Amino acid sequence: MRIVSLLPSATEILFALDLGDQVVGVTHECDYPRAAREKPVIVHSTFDPAAMASGEIEAAVRASLEQGEGVYAVDVDALRRAGPDLIVTQDLCDVCALPASAVTAAIEGLARKPQVICLKPERLADVLADIRRVGAATGRGIQAGHLAGELMDRITTVGKMTARVETRPRVLCIEWFDPIYAGGHWVPEMVNLAGGEDAAGRAGQKSRIVPWEELRAARPDAIVLIACGFDVARTAREVRLLERLPGWAGLPAVQSGRVYATDASAYFSRPGPRLVDGLEILAHFIHPERFALPDLPGAGGPLHRFTQV
Repeated sequence: MRIVSLLPSATEILFALDLGDQVVGVTHECDYPRAAREKPVIVHSTFDPAAMASGEIEAAVRASLEQGEGVYAVDVDALRRAGPDLIVTQDLCDVCALPASAVTAAIEGLARKPQVICLKPERLADVLADIRRVGAATGRGIQAGHLAGELMDRITTVGKMTARVETRPRVLCIEWFDPIYAGGHWVPEMVNLAGGEDAAGRAGQKSRIVPWEELRAARPDAIVLIACGFDVARTAREVRLLERLPGWAGLPAVQSGRVYATDASAYFSRPGPRLVDGLEILAHFIHPERFALPDLPGAGGPLHRFTQV
């Protein structure tokens, strides 16, 4: 089977199911595992965010969507050369990945129409169900069942350890800086499982723009920066945008030094297997007295996963 993945989390799932050799095309953001970076790139961003500030990126995204151009473009010639039997895509967020409608348009010109699996996870259970869906479509149903079961066991373990915690710190997960977005979908669920109370996010719902005064009034005990598309170093630099806000220095989380810059793409933004690593990291942030920092093979140490700012 020749498989094209148009979603970084789907690429991670495919490789986790030992299907890496059958992946013949990915997006420019498919960087995990390392072998994924060697695959032909089918999808590119329509602009380069590397040298842009958070507000500029937000403006560029909005302009692209309003003009009907989209944030991503398909290399139709590369897709034709890949000759996929199966395409795995998404219909959750037009900003995070190529929308399903663009995939439909791209395959119209192919002589042989591939099967298309469209993922739309909103909760952790949906992520596990998607792993099984991908497994069923690729002849890896047994492996997918084992993987989903192992991930569920780890999720359950964290939930059991926090079920009777005496205190649930208020946790603010910031997904973007300018404007400020509070993390949604599976993030509030992860906070709850990790023994916290989400200060602004709504489980199973989209990330949302939240006025600073609302966040300031919530007085979070911990702040976790999960900036979509940024690594730890870039996220830590963006904190200066928050430090300029009135009342930032007086927040309980800032006063106690519990502000964490994370590798969101690895552990929070992408609905794939590593969300469970993110859950275990989050549990350490919220209840360090109960949870040690998880040992993640190949993660390169704590500073590659998060840093306190």
